[in-house]
Amino acid sequence: MYSMTICENLLIILLVSTSQRLRSPMYFFLGHLALSDIVLVTSIVPKMLDVIIRGGSTISYVGCLAQFYLFGGTVSAECFLLTAMSYDRYLAICRPLHYISAMSVKLKYSLIISSWLLGFMLVLISLLLVCGLQFCGSNVIHYFFCDYAPLLELSCSDTLFIKIEGMILAVPIVPCPFIVILVSYMYIIITILKIPSVTGRQKTFSTCSSHLAVVSLYYGSLIIMYLFPNMGNVKKILSLFYTVVTPLLNPMIYSLSNRDIKQAFRKLSSKMLAVL
Repeated sequence: MYSMTICENLLIILLVSTSQRLRSPMYFFLGHLALSDIVLVTSIVPKMLDVIIRGGSTISYVGCLAQFYLFGGTVSAECFLLTAMSYDRYLAICRPLHYISAMSVKLKYSLIISSWLLGFMLVLISLLLVCGLQFCGSNVIHYFFCDYAPLLELSCSDTLFIKIEGMILAVPIVPCPFIVILVSYMYIIITILKIPSVTGRQKTFSTCSSHLAVVSLYYGSLIIMYLFPNMGNVKKILSLFYTVVTPLLNPMIYSLSNRDIKQAFRKLSSKMLAVL
């Protein structure tokens, strides 16, 4: 699954970078979503495989903090990237005549840069607070990676303030982007329902169905996990889902229902066969 995830997402990045058909902002955002998926699974899965193979493993204090920062920053950036993609779909469907001028090159790059910067800067605050904790008790993490809650459980310091800070920081990362996505899709659905023909409605909805499926998978597991934190093994399964399964499924979802990506893949395959 890890190898497939890396290959699929690298293929998406390659297609978006080389194909003239995939020059629209939607595919530009998709390329960065694929990059975030690669960073996410690479920060988690190799160490997790080591734990599974050995029946347990060790990780250094610095390595654990680095894994937490990469994981947290990437998950946060992906939330903002999905929000940027929903705004792009809103402009394309609800304001098609103004789309080219509204989704300018400047705005496109601003959304991408702010998504990555905001994601990693917000998690940096949590990282600095975790670095100030004292770890003098058990050093066994009952989890498959260095996540925020398992690290706090190991600390012998008072973690009440940091837990409150974590809840406050989670607001701009999970609920706020999700609300923006919901509002965007509310307007999109209203616009689609106003289209008189069934064929027109289906064609318009097909342009955002892949993104809607990815958002449902990603935010569904995230929201359930953070709304109900005391679920034991269920929380581990949900964490496994959005850190391993979702990055594997994302390229499949976009590729299976997207004609442009299919054609770009066929063209790239033809070029490679011609060279061979």
